[in-house]
Amino acid sequence: MKICPSCSSENQIKSGVINGRQRYKCKDCNYYFTVNKIGKKIDDYYVSKALQLYLEGLTYREIERILGISHVSIMNWVKKYNIKRPSKANYHPTYKILSPTELGQYFSNSHNIKGAGVVVTELGDKFMIIQWERFRE
Repeated sequence: MKICPSCSSENQIKSGVINGRQRYKCKDCNYYFTVNKIGKKIDDYYVSKALQLYLEGLTYREIERILGISHVSIMNWVKKYNIKRPSKANYHPTYKILSPTELGQYFSNSHNIKGAGVVVTELGDKFMIIQWERFRE
C-alpha cells in the first residue's frame, strides 16, 4: 500500500494517471500525489570501484568501458562525493585485466613490476592491474 507524503496515511484511492504515473488521492487529508519511479540502482561495489579507478587516473570513458557503467553516472558520483584527484599528475597509468592465473604469471616476472608502482583491484572474477612508472628526471 502507498503512504501519503502529507499525512502518512495508508488510506487512499487511485485518481487517474499523470505523465504515465499513477496518481492517488489521500482520503484522510485530500492530498493528491504520485509514486516516484524507481530507477535502476547500481550496486555500491561498482560505485566504489568507479571512484577508486577515477582516483587512480583513469578517464570517465575508460571506467565506462571497464565496468559497463555510464560515464555520466561516474561524473555524477564524483560530484556527489566531492572526489578530488591529486593536482599536477603528469602521468597516465596503464591497466590490464587478468585472470587469477595470468595475475600469478604477471607477478612471477620481476621485469613487469621493476621501477613501477602497481595497484591490483578485483573486478568480479578477474583482476585489474593499474601500473604507472616512477618519475625520473
